[in-house]
Amino acid sequence: MSLEGAIAANGNNRGWGIIALRSLLSQSKADNRPNLPLLGVSLHSGVTQRSANDGRPAASEDLTAYKVVAPGNIIMNRLGKPHGSVGMSPWNGITSPAYWVMGINRQLGESRFFHHLLRSSHLIAECERLGKNQPPNQFDISWDAFRAVEIPLPPIEEQRRIADFLDFETARIDRLTRLRNRQADLLEERCGLALDEAFQNSTYEPTRLKYLLAVKPRYGVLVPQFSDSGVRFIRVNDLLDLPGRAESLAKIPYELSAQYARTVTRPGDVLLSVVGTMGRSAVVPPQLAGANVARAVASLRARRGVPPELLATWLTTPSFLRQASDVTGSDTAQPTLGMEDLSNFRLSWPVDERGRAELLQTASTIRRHQRELTRVLEAQRRVLAERRQALITAAVTGQFDVSTANGRNVTDGVSA
Repeated sequence: MSLEGAIAANGNNRGWGIIALRSLLSQSKADNRPNLPLLGVSLHSGVTQRSANDGRPAASEDLTAYKVVAPGNIIMNRLGKPHGSVGMSPWNGITSPAYWVMGINRQLGESRFFHHLLRSSHLIAECERLGKNQPPNQFDISWDAFRAVEIPLPPIEEQRRIADFLDFETARIDRLTRLRNRQADLLEERCGLALDEAFQNSTYEPTRLKYLLAVKPRYGVLVPQFSDSGVRFIRVNDLLDLPGRAESLAKIPYELSAQYARTVTRPGDVLLSVVGTMGRSAVVPPQLAGANVARAVASLRARRGVPPELLATWLTTPSFLRQASDVTGSDTAQPTLGMEDLSNFRLSWPVDERGRAELLQTASTIRRHQRELTRVLEAQRRVLAERRQALITAAVTGQFDVSTANGRNVTDGVSA
C-alpha cells in the first residue's frame, strides 16, 4: 500500500499535521574519513557494521569518497527492488557514496521514529510507486521525488513514544525470529548427523566417489551469454528447486551450449554446487533433458545400479562437507572444489541393491521429516515478519495509541 493508499484506507484520525520530507531530511555529503568503520544498510537488518566475510561485494580500496555517517543519521539505498534498504545508524562510520546519508531536523523529527517510518510498508510502496524502473532488477527514486513525499507527522514527543514502543516490540519479535532461525539451524545439523550415521553402516564398503560414476565429474559453461531463446541454463540457486524452476530458467545460445557438450544434462544426472556454496545438489528431472549448467555447478553421471537420489543425498552430508572444506580451505577467493579432488572423496556405500534401496528409504524419510518441520518454522517466521510490519505501519500511521498499547493484538483490525 502506498502512502496515498494508506491515508485513503486509514484516514488521519489522529489529526497529525501533513509535512513534506524536504522539511525534515537533508543530505549530508561529508567525506574523506577513510579510517572510520564501514557501514552498510539492508532491507532486513537496517544499518549494520560491515565485515570482510559478510557475503557482500567488497568495498572500494579507496574509501576517501565514502560518505561520513554520524549517530542518528539515516542511511538509504535509493536503488532497490524492493525498496526498504534504509535505517538509522547508531554508530559513527562511513558508507557507500551511492547511498543517501540524511540528517534529521531535530526540532521536528526523532531519528528512531523515521527509522521505523521509512521501513514501513506504505513508505516502501510509495518509493516504489515514485521510482523509475532500472532493468534488469532495480528501481531508482530521485532525491527530488523522495523529498516531495508528504506524510502525516505526529508531534515530536509522540514520535518518541511511538519509537520507544516499536523499539521494544520489534526487538521482542526479532528475538522470536532468531530463535526460529536457531531451531532451523539445529534441525539442519541434526538431520545431517542422522544422514551421516545412516551412511556409516559397518556392512557398507569403503570406496571413492569416482567408482560410483560413469564418467569423470565436469564443470559447466565458463562465461555464459544469455538469450531469449536457446538452451535452459542451470545455476547454483536453481538447485534449491530444480523441478519448480524448470520453466523459468535463463537460456544460453545453442551454439554456446554445444561448446560444452559434456555437461548437457540427461535425466538422472546429479548436479552439485562447487564454487562458493558447497553441498547444494539436485537430480535432473526428465523435463530438463538437454539443459546445460554454470561453471559453479558440476555434473555427475552415476554408474548403472547407483541411485542418483542416494548419491545426491550423500553430497549434502557433513562427511562430504568436511572433505570439501579440507580441500578448499586454502583458497584465497571463493572456495572452488576441483574435479580431481571431488572424484577422490571417500564414502561408505551399500554393496548390494537391497542395501542401497534400504539406505535410500532411510535417507528419504530423514529428508521428508526435515522438510515438514522446515515448513512449520518457515510459516512461523512469515507470521512474525507480517506481524512486525503490520505493527510498524499501524503505529507510524496512528491507527492506535501506543501509550495505551501493550503489544498484544494491537494490530487487530488494522492493515499493513
